[in-house]
Amino acid sequence: MSYEKITLENKDGIYYLGFGKYEEKSMTVLYKETLMELDTAFGEVASDKKAKGLILFSHKENCFLAGMDVSVIQGLSSESEAITGCEAGQTVFNKLEDLKVPTMALVDGICLGGGCEMILACDKIIASDNPKTAIGLPEVMLGVLPGFGGTYRLPKKVGLPNSLDMILTGKQVRSRKAKKIGLVEAVMPKERLLELANENLFKKFEKNKSMTETLTEKAADNFIARKVIFQKAREKVLETTKGFYPAPLKILDHLEGSAGKKRETYLSREAKAFAELTQTSQAKNLQHVFFLHDESKKLETETEFKKINRGAVVGAGTMGGGIAWLFAKNNQAPIMKDISVEGLELGLKQSSEVFSKAVKRKRMSKDDFNRAQRSISAQLDYNGFKNVDLVVEAIVENMNVKKAVLSEVEKEVASDCILTSNTSSLSVGEMAKSLEDSSRFAGLHFFNPVNKMPLVEIVRHDNVSDETINALYKWVLKTKKTPVVVNDCPGFLVNRILAPFLNEAAYLLQEGVSIKDIDSASLNFGMPMGACRLMDEVGLDVCSHVGEIMEEGLGARAKASDLSKLATDKDLLGKKSKSGFYTYDDKGKQLDVNPKMQALLPNKKKSMDETTIQMRLFLPMINEAANILDEKIVDSAGTVDLGLIFGIGFPPFRGGLLKYADAEGLDRIVDAINSFAESVDKDRYGLSSYLENLAKNKQKFYEASVQ
Repeated sequence: MSYEKITLENKDGIYYLGFGKYEEKSMTVLYKETLMELDTAFGEVASDKKAKGLILFSHKENCFLAGMDVSVIQGLSSESEAITGCEAGQTVFNKLEDLKVPTMALVDGICLGGGCEMILACDKIIASDNPKTAIGLPEVMLGVLPGFGGTYRLPKKVGLPNSLDMILTGKQVRSRKAKKIGLVEAVMPKERLLELANENLFKKFEKNKSMTETLTEKAADNFIARKVIFQKAREKVLETTKGFYPAPLKILDHLEGSAGKKRETYLSREAKAFAELTQTSQAKNLQHVFFLHDESKKLETETEFKKINRGAVVGAGTMGGGIAWLFAKNNQAPIMKDISVEGLELGLKQSSEVFSKAVKRKRMSKDDFNRAQRSISAQLDYNGFKNVDLVVEAIVENMNVKKAVLSEVEKEVASDCILTSNTSSLSVGEMAKSLEDSSRFAGLHFFNPVNKMPLVEIVRHDNVSDETINALYKWVLKTKKTPVVVNDCPGFLVNRILAPFLNEAAYLLQEGVSIKDIDSASLNFGMPMGACRLMDEVGLDVCSHVGEIMEEGLGARAKASDLSKLATDKDLLGKKSKSGFYTYDDKGKQLDVNPKMQALLPNKKKSMDETTIQMRLFLPMINEAANILDEKIVDSAGTVDLGLIFGIGFPPFRGGLLKYADAEGLDRIVDAINSFAESVDKDRYGLSSYLENLAKNKQKFYEASVQ
């Protein structure tokens, strides 16, 4: 039989089944057609009385199987349809598991989701030592659970504690860790996987588990011990997710309730649990976010652009050190320049601390750490700048100083070197005026800390070339960050929408609403931290400075509360001074509400229900996002949502700010904003005409023609 999604070759009774040969994309995924072909192929092997074995492998480098096509999951319109789909996949993998001949998977590169579930149905799994080899079940990150037998086979393979760790978090395990927990039988050089396949297919591999691991697995078989494991897991899940995500709790219910059941019963329960989760709003929103993120990884252009191989940072310190770390992590041997030795030392300390944490977590060796850290050239002059492809300016947020430094840098670099500023709020177009060739200049706004925050804003101005923007976009993708392209305006995308959130929190405080009530309302909405806590993290001095810029640029609707300035004058700068809305210990751990800050707030406390606080905080964000779309600062509602999810941690289970607004109903949101305009402040709650028109025309943000 001829196959279109897989290959199947019989070599002296050993069948070799390959993936990815006909896949044009960089990642091979499972489609419905793939499952149908696998069903036929496994039947072909089963019916061959001369068959000696089956070996699964990938033709594509660095990818075994990236899982089921997510659009298939997203397209499931009912529980019954989802159950049918699950059962079809389960039947195929059961057929693999039930083959009478030995079966083995050779895993090189990514093996996730349905790919992982399939290899679990094999007798043996051999992984390559390729650092890109990673095995996992990330379905929980899409709001569902593994539905092709993963919840049944993984605990049998690696034990309950290890399987819970993988299924509940969606984490991927590298080859060495996979060998340690018993997920794979052996790890070997990728070049020898196929070469030694015949030998390994019939070889008996010993499981070298430690005494602790053996005892842990045996304890998990005990009813009482299992009860304790699930109880602890539930407590951890609730602490981590605050109950906003149903999938982890459903996974625990399913695993605990199905323990000890026969395969048929277990898989039936798995399919039902999967189906129920597919229809939740959280799953649909998480899958929406997945596609937003996936779309951001594509750069469709025929324009030629410069490849960036080496970079430099002007301005060290914490931020500059973080950017230098990013260059070094990607083998781009950066130069880090500052005007003081103290600044350079701080920058090197920042990069060293991040690399050291990677060593501690065994994500890099000490040799790799030394090599990466030594690749950063810390210096006080421009020596070597003629050889760099990209310069990131990361100095103080002062327009005149930035313009002077950029003009100076332009004279020290090659004519095709790209120049950027890491400004978070100043006009990129104004900075461009200081350059002789502004076509190669753009904003490149990283979020702090650079090693943790995934978003990078690429900021356009009128004279920047498409080649420059495309080169930066490609470079950001190469560094495993998420790029969004925005047009120049006060605060760009993320900070412009974040500003009214923080500003309104300050106004609520001045009205007498408590710090704890505001932060509690933020957290209960799903934000990663409360509004007051976030201001401490950003720095009250920075909040004050950005507030002035926003008000100057946007006018009365961005009128800044004076609370940040009052706090700054009292040296209440937030976490960095150990004193802001909260107090902090020497390690930066939050302690309690700061009495010094309380002294700046009204004595009379104002009681306000949580829903009203949340509306006061989030409606101005929606209103400002509408203005941004109206001004075409970004090209779509999806870009807004991607920026806020990856830039400030807006809750992914809500699908993004504008996805949430669409779900709530724009007519209701318009009514609420108008109500606050009357009762709170007509300028700050001045309704966006763009939002007003959407509601009037019964359109949603995601339906608007701006996309």
